[in-house]
Amino acid sequence: MVKARKQVVLNHFKGVPKREDFKLVEEELPPLKDGEILVKAEWISVDPYQRAYNTQIGVPYDQFGFQVGKVEDSKNDDYPIGTKVVTHKGWKDYFITTPAVTTNMTDIIYKLPDLQGLSESLGVGAVGMPGATAYFGFLEICKPKAGETVVVSGAAGAVGSLVGQIAKIKGCKVIGFAGSDDKVQWLEKELGFDKAINYKTADVLKELQEAAPKGVDCYFDNVGGELSSVIISQINLFGRVSVCGSISSYNDDVNKLPKATIIQPSLVFKQLKVEGFLVSRWTERWPEAFKQLIEWIKVGQLKAREHITEGYDHVFDAFIGMLAGENLGKAVVKV
Repeated sequence: MVKARKQVVLNHFKGVPKREDFKLVEEELPPLKDGEILVKAEWISVDPYQRAYNTQIGVPYDQFGFQVGKVEDSKNDDYPIGTKVVTHKGWKDYFITTPAVTTNMTDIIYKLPDLQGLSESLGVGAVGMPGATAYFGFLEICKPKAGETVVVSGAAGAVGSLVGQIAKIKGCKVIGFAGSDDKVQWLEKELGFDKAINYKTADVLKELQEAAPKGVDCYFDNVGGELSSVIISQINLFGRVSVCGSISSYNDDVNKLPKATIIQPSLVFKQLKVEGFLVSRWTERWPEAFKQLIEWIKVGQLKAREHITEGYDHVFDAFIGMLAGENLGKAVVKV
């Protein structure tokens, strides 16, 4: 018998998630049935969408999320013992599942791509869901052209840091917004952003106009709120906006969400294209993104920084730290 642990969400979060909103449940897993595999988690992902979806799901529920795991026991010939897999089984250290081909994110399972010697943790980061989010959400919606000006909010996060680098690879001028001077320095000095701005201390409109005197062509929006309204006001005719998230308001009361300056005049008079997306739209094409992302990392065009927390017992702390913006790059837990 294998003793397994999982985190169960008991409440719809009010403000910042609290430890008492979760319950650690221990259970003994039954023997495997035909077709099943036993997986041991090795890397567990913490991401903003885990906060965003909380109010949309009935409680209690097992905390979902991506993880890289190793098949410890198997009654499935396609997944022999030792196989590394990526699943959406969340904050569990061991679990049993029946692999099946599906585009349903809840049940998704696939073999870890050949990372060519790179860390397997990238399977929940730059060569996982966040990487696919950056790749398709930016390239398919913004369709950047060389010489254009691209703005990224949440630019020091798992997705934003990749979007900015992909934009540079495509020959664009890149401006990033982040929430600390350290992040600004990292974006400019390490990742090659043309300009990074601390939205907490800057005159956002003034500095954006100085950084992009000819306006903005593409905006990848991770944060929403007033910052996004200001950026959208500076977008050029026929500009494109790819809306990935709105992390600035994830911890706010859903009945008292913050107000932001109206954007419809900018949308109408500039004839802007604004499109929200879920990365599951392109699930069948994820391998295409992974192949290209691995190539970019291997040749040094893309840097995939990680913020690693050690130990299953600290997954909640990693989650809260990520929501507070403590991470540079992808936040991940080493089990």
